[in-house]
Amino acid sequence: MEGSRSRRDGVGETRDTRAAVDLRALEAELEAAMDGDLPAEASRDRFLATLKSVLARGDEAIRWRFEAELSGTQTVHDRCRLVDQILRAVYDFASERLYPLGSASSGERLAMVAVGGYGRGELAPHSDVDLLFLIPYKVTPRSEQVIESILYLLWDLGLKVGHAVRSVDDCMRHAKSDMTIRTNLL
Repeated sequence: MEGSRSRRDGVGETRDTRAAVDLRALEAELEAAMDGDLPAEASRDRFLATLKSVLARGDEAIRWRFEAELSGTQTVHDRCRLVDQILRAVYDFASERLYPLGSASSGERLAMVAVGGYGRGELAPHSDVDLLFLIPYKVTPRSEQVIESILYLLWDLGLKVGHAVRSVDDCMRHAKSDMTIRTNLL
């Protein structure tokens, strides 16, 4: 295929570099890192070390592709997909492994939403990752723990994170009075 280049990048096997992250390889690597009954802190440390490695390899693959004459548009989309996979893993780890909940009541529901440039699928290298933690009406103790764990993991990964914790009503109220919030939610 013209313009397609393969190389071994450590995120997966030798593959076409148009795929910034091999989701199956990431899931398998994280599952292997979490194998066994580790105390929460040891589990977190192993998980974080694995994610740091995945993020570094993914960033390297994206940089390599950009230097091989990939467009800037494709680069920001690739970076977004890489961060999507990292965030998915972090959310699952915090909500299922650190603070598992058998069945969530309506008050325990929590959604993590990408907003701003990241929400549009355009995340430049070294840009802030803007997140909205959407809650039903108020933060519960468990939701607060999950959100805090997510943020600490992301900061420990070296990501710059902009975040807010709001209900849908809060989002509507703030968007009516603040143009920055309104455009960020678009």
